[in-house]
Amino acid sequence: MELIMDARIAVFEEKMQKTMQSLSGEFGSIRAGRANPHVLDKIRVDYYGTPTPIQQVANVNVPEPRMIQIQPWEASMVKEIEKAIMTSDLGINPSNDGKVIRLVFPELTEERRKELAKDVKKKGENAKVAIRNIRRDANDSFKKLSKSEDISEDEIADLEAQVQKLTDKFISEVDKAVEEKTKEILTV
Repeated sequence: MELIMDARIAVFEEKMQKTMQSLSGEFGSIRAGRANPHVLDKIRVDYYGTPTPIQQVANVNVPEPRMIQIQPWEASMVKEIEKAIMTSDLGINPSNDGKVIRLVFPELTEERRKELAKDVKKKGENAKVAIRNIRRDANDSFKKLSKSEDISEDEIADLEAQVQKLTDKFISEVDKAVEEKTKEILTV
């Protein structure tokens, strides 16, 4: 019986883990004054009719703290990559010399840093809500179990306590991630 319980808890733990991974991905795409190649992760380029991530058609590196350099493997891709960056919500105009595209990140203003910090906090709150919703779904499924199978109320209470511990753990992870990202953004 214990093994079945652990398996049921594991399902919800995995969902909470995915919420954390999603939050981490969102934080990676927020630029904090320094060049971070992950800001390009969501941008797709038209590669022979297929939307393709930039990292799959070019070499992306960071030669200086505030510059990303993109070197396409095919010279014909320079214009496509440049167009994809300009139509994205990145807010940076690329410059190219025919072979290499450079993205220079301007220094963030204090106002913009505070805006980004608010955005980070909001994304963190959304992640917490998602985690609490997973807890609610877990507790609902345990209540249904008590009706359909012969599981004692003590076992249900134990499951709910385990899910609460998981919830607390992940909520504190979200808080820590928000705090770290906010600190990174506000550090000049």
